[in-house]
Amino acid sequence: MAEGAHGVARAIAGTRQNVSGSVRISASQTMAFVVLPEIIGRLRAANPQIQVELQATDTVANLLRREADIAVRMVMPEQGSLIARKLGTSKIGAYASRDYVLRRGQPVAPPELLQHDLIGLIDDDVILRGFAAGGIPATRESFAVRTDDPLVVWQLVRAGLGIGFLADKVAKRDPSLVQLIPEVGPTMPVWLVVHNEIRGNPAIKVVFDFLAAELERELAPVRVG
Repeated sequence: MAEGAHGVARAIAGTRQNVSGSVRISASQTMAFVVLPEIIGRLRAANPQIQVELQATDTVANLLRREADIAVRMVMPEQGSLIARKLGTSKIGAYASRDYVLRRGQPVAPPELLQHDLIGLIDDDVILRGFAAGGIPATRESFAVRTDDPLVVWQLVRAGLGIGFLADKVAKRDPSLVQLIPEVGPTMPVWLVVHNEIRGNPAIKVVFDFLAAELERELAPVRVG
C-alpha cells in the first residue's frame, strides 16, 4: 500500500518532468526535521528541475506576504485568499524514556502525570488546555523543564528528564521512548495551504500535489487486521 501511495505521488509529479523553479515550503520544526526530508527527497527525484527551500519554523508563515509559497499548518487559515486542504490529523501523546519509567514508575491515569517531572513548551498552552478540559489543575509551574523548541523537548525526554508531549508520528520512530496513557493528548488537524494567486504556478502546483499525496499517506491512521 505504501509503495502504491508513493507511485501515485511519483505519477503526479512525473507528468511534469520539465517543470522548473524554486518553491519555498514552511513547516513546523518537527515536521521539517522528521517527516519532510524523505518526502522532499522523493519529490526531487521525480522533479530534479525544482529547487526546494524548506523553512523550519513554528511561527505561522504569512502566505499573504509571500514568506512562503506553501505552508504545512496545524490550524486552518481564515483568510479567504488562501486555499487550504486538510490532509489528516496528528495525535499528540505523553512519552518518557525507558530509563525514566524504570526510575520513576509509569503513570496509569491522567491525574498521576502531575506527580511526575513534566517537560513542555514555554509559549504553547495546548497541553495546559488539555489538562484543564480533563479537570486536572495543571499550571506552567507543573512543568519541571520548559523550552521554546519542540525538538529540544524531544531530546530532553530522550535524556530521561521527564514526561513530554510529542507527536505520535515522531515519538513512535524512537525506540528509546515509551508511550504513557494512550488516551492522553490532543489531536491536531494538519493543513496544506497555498495562496490562491500562485496556486496555478506550475512548480508550486507540482509541489503542492506531491506534498498532499505523501502527507495524506503519512498521516493516515494505521489499520489493524
